[in-house]
Amino acid sequence: MRPDDSKFEANDALINAVLTDPASATDIASHAARQEVGLVEVRADLAGDPDPVQLRERFGARLLYCLRSPGRGGGLDVAPEQRHARLLSAAEHYDVVDLEAEHDLVPELLDRIPVRRRRISWHGTAAERDVLHERFDRMAAIGAELYLLTTSASQPEQALVPLRFLADLGRSDVTAFATGTAGFWSRLLAPWLGAPVVFGRLDGDDAEVPTVEQLVADYGFPRLPPLNTVCGIVGRSVLASVSPRLHNAGYRALGIPALYLPFQVEEFEPFWGAAAESGLSELGLPLRGATVVSPHKEAALATAGTASPAARSSGSANSLVLHGDSWRADTSNNPAISLALTRFDIPVSGRKAAVIGCGGAGRAAALALAGCGADTVLVNRDPRRGRAVAELLGFEFTPLDEFRADGYSLLVHATPVTGQVPFRPAELPGDAVVVDMVYAPEETAVSAAARDRGLAVIDGWDVLLADAGCQFHFMTGQRIPTEQTRALLQAARTARRDRSPNR
Repeated sequence: MRPDDSKFEANDALINAVLTDPASATDIASHAARQEVGLVEVRADLAGDPDPVQLRERFGARLLYCLRSPGRGGGLDVAPEQRHARLLSAAEHYDVVDLEAEHDLVPELLDRIPVRRRRISWHGTAAERDVLHERFDRMAAIGAELYLLTTSASQPEQALVPLRFLADLGRSDVTAFATGTAGFWSRLLAPWLGAPVVFGRLDGDDAEVPTVEQLVADYGFPRLPPLNTVCGIVGRSVLASVSPRLHNAGYRALGIPALYLPFQVEEFEPFWGAAAESGLSELGLPLRGATVVSPHKEAALATAGTASPAARSSGSANSLVLHGDSWRADTSNNPAISLALTRFDIPVSGRKAAVIGCGGAGRAAALALAGCGADTVLVNRDPRRGRAVAELLGFEFTPLDEFRADGYSLLVHATPVTGQVPFRPAELPGDAVVVDMVYAPEETAVSAAARDRGLAVIDGWDVLLADAGCQFHFMTGQRIPTEQTRALLQAARTARRDRSPNR
């Protein structure tokens, strides 16, 4: 990717901050994030009718009143006459009032709410593009300042439909995207296809909607820098990943016209075929690189036309990068472990090492340690699977329930477990080094137990920093700004710790 030849030029989007609990409004976002908010949407079906004067003083932004009905994801069922009365009352104090296309486009409301103060919305199930066009034609005939159309998505490739609809329209007053965790990515990409608004929540814990903090810190909104390609992280649980923050900050710093998105994917092959291979390219924003995480690493390797020796050896890949017309599979877990150990000046050659976990990360770690001269053993809870992987890679194997840590001066924890320690730390020698590949808001049980023993610890955040640098280089051919990335990662770590329910 090069910082030129951008299809989509620089612009701005309006951050629409959704408020569901006015009592929390003073604490819900940082001052910097609030400064970027252009429109505060009060979800009156959840928040009631707060004082708009106080909201204006608090945010300094325009106000939008939304009384979402139950059939459209709302939280309050009221009689039509009561609903209309509340909408008319709101029109006296709010800058914009949301009118639902199915039942609010009546003379009683349209005669008293002028076009410049209307947002007409439609919320439905997954629909074809022609259905969206038909719906919008009816809405446009009425007239509004803003239009909003959403379709629910159970699979990420379904989110292509509203984006194609946006690309067809070429208008600057229509926002369309897919809802649900599978459609999360489409919310973020829609502004580059003409949507004037990007939605973020100010409060609550709805994982389907990014926070205002995420919009600003992870994706750089409200600015829309030039864009000609997309990268992303693909996995079963990626919406809280910090990778978008790191990659997108690197793109902005280096002037790379790319956007890194989270794709929540249950089934890899349908998504890859519909979105990665064709759908995004049809929108003019082809996917050029992907970080692939659990449980799709083996599928990623099978998808690729070529693969690095490390990916082939480990039998899985956590990176897919487009080279010409073919995808190349690689694994950053392998060099990331080596880089993390080097950063802490920890020699590997000659050490006796144990890697607990034989998934993609564990395999790559074992190969990396062996490549650096360590005498490496694989350990796994499932003896059958662990033994098969060990034989494939040429390592010795020990079942977890028979594993003793004494004698190992380097131990890598490569399972997703955060709350338990799958080995006995007391058995490790005093000069042992523990590498924990899991990152979590609170310190994991493995890292905490190792520190309590006074052992040297490289935790999941240290590994993530090295891994992000490798992934960035795979996808761009450039080096990620290391100090900036480290600062962003530390900020993300602190923020997650502060939000953790265990605190």
